[in-house]
Amino acid sequence: MTVTRVLALLELLQASPGLTGPELAARLEVDERTVRRYAGKLAELGVPVEAERGRYGGYRLLPGYRLPPLMLTDDEATAVVLGLLAGRRTGLAVGETATGSALAKIQRVLPQALRERVEAVSQTLEHTRAAPAAVSAPRAGALLALADAVRRGCTVRLAYRSWKGEPSERDLDPYGIVFHSGRWYVAGFDHRSGEVRTFRMDRVAGAVRTERAFTVPEDFDAAGHVAAGLSAVPYRYEVRVLLETTLEEARRRIPAEAAALAGTPGGVLLTARAERLDGMAQMLAGLGWPFTVLEPDGLRAEVGALAARLAEYADPGGD
Repeated sequence: MTVTRVLALLELLQASPGLTGPELAARLEVDERTVRRYAGKLAELGVPVEAERGRYGGYRLLPGYRLPPLMLTDDEATAVVLGLLAGRRTGLAVGETATGSALAKIQRVLPQALRERVEAVSQTLEHTRAAPAAVSAPRAGALLALADAVRRGCTVRLAYRSWKGEPSERDLDPYGIVFHSGRWYVAGFDHRSGEVRTFRMDRVAGAVRTERAFTVPEDFDAAGHVAAGLSAVPYRYEVRVLLETTLEEARRRIPAEAAALAGTPGGVLLTARAERLDGMAQMLAGLGWPFTVLEPDGLRAEVGALAARLAEYADPGGD
């Protein structure tokens, strides 16, 4: 147990230098005296730990100290490699080059037996779902800068390129970063327009943190804001349907980006936009719940046509 906690202290010092004695004690679930003893153990092993006194003091590794090579267990190495592969597949990764080089570096330092087993997984792994259309990944520097600004609550000076390719510069209070359907987005208050807006991360050319602080509105849901904004993109048809089910069940089955859902005395009101009504009819039929089409009239006709086709398929020889 002591060895495990000493190594846990080393990991904390690597990840978060400057943690105070009370903070480290809380993380390790020990007292401050034990933290000092663990730091002494690390020093005995040749890992120099510096303890700064004072209100803002904390523990950190001495500058310039180089940690020993990364050592991973079988499970850890497999988890890292599969995570990189999944990120490349879904678009969550930041750049194909970075993912490929990271995979190569990890595989080079693994023992031969483990490297061969991990390579076997990556080469034989198949997916039941097609990969999303290729999209431009965000710049790592911009992503890290925006994430830091979100955490610190600081306004950033954003260099942005519109869908037309037109460059612009604006101050943004970034409220949250969202990964949705293969793309990265940042949602926040845009000082230029005076509105809360959503920006695609792959169009961000740069983000520089300013010293101006902001406060995120209470109960702001970045993921919900992005999903609602994308679902509001203009389509050919406005759809309103009353579903005979509960709001909880509807939310479990219907993605937020597909439709807006609201509970009513008669069931759940589904509001959506659609480019094709035949596809909407198929989606509603596939849910398996009774429903009433409120609008448009064309959707009622498509539901009737679908029902007729299904009846014909069920009894191809009938009169």
